Amino acid sequence: MQIKNKGITAGVLIISLAMPLFGQTENPTAVSPNTPYQRQELQAGEHPLIPVLKWAKAGRPKIAELKDYTALITKQETVNGEKQEAQMMELKVRHEPFSVYLKFRYPQDVAGQQVIYIKGQNNGNMLAHGIGLQRRLGTLPLDPNGLIAMRGNKYPITEIGILNLVDKLVEVGEKDVKFGECTVNYYEGIKTTEGRECTMIEVIHPVPRKNFIFYIARILVDNEYNIPIRYESYEWPTEKDPEPPLIEIYDYQKLRLNVGLTDEDFDIKNPKYNFPPLSF
Repeated sequence: MQIKNKGITAGVLIISLAMPLFGQTENPTAVSPNTPYQRQELQAGEHPLIPVLKWAKAGRPKIAELKDYTALITKQETVNGEKQEAQMMELKVRHEPFSVYLKFRYPQDVAGQQVIYIKGQNNGNMLAHGIGLQRRLGTLPLDPNGLIAMRGNKYPITEIGILNLVDKLVEVGEKDVKFGECTVNYYEGIKTTEGRECTMIEVIHPVPRKNFIFYIARILVDNEYNIPIRYESYEWPTEKDPEPPLIEIYDYQKLRLNVGLTDEDFDIKNPKYNFPPLSF
């Protein structure tokens, strides 16, 4: 074990390595929602993931305190052994009550679809509409965990967002620290296209084990705001497939924090959205 220091169709996104590695932040809140990112040193005898877990746990409360945010989220996932096409969506998230608005930008066959989910409302359903001929069906209430909503997605809309991503990282990390065979690399001084300085944390499990869910994972953290803006993970390479097969990538671009979202931002009656009438 070692550390190297180097200078919905309502779901969320994963992109191939050929696509940009870095997210973008745009007009962030004037007040930093978190303490700046600082890499913690590995103590003698510690598992290499312990500093990463400490960072995630320390930063979570401040992320939870965010009232809302908007972003462009790009996702690509491998579902049931099949690599899905990358998707980009306009995203709005409000933490209380947990609310999500999505509008698909690409691929073309779903561009224009919209989805709204509010925890505790609409009988637990998300409200969504299709495009083209499917739009004539109106706005449909769909079970977030049902077959239609989950088609081509690894996770339901209820698990979207940065806070859920951090919780997932902690959950996986706490399982991994029970085992060895782990390398953690830090790549510092990485900048987004907007010039935001970031640190990339790379976790590698060199030997496949049933306890590990990935071969390599990378987390891109905005240093100033201490927020992960990208996560990607890959399977172990094989003789048949020497390039590590994609598991998932989620990339948050044009991130804006505490923008003051209101109930109207999560209302199908919002005239800016032009949802078709409810089908019931």
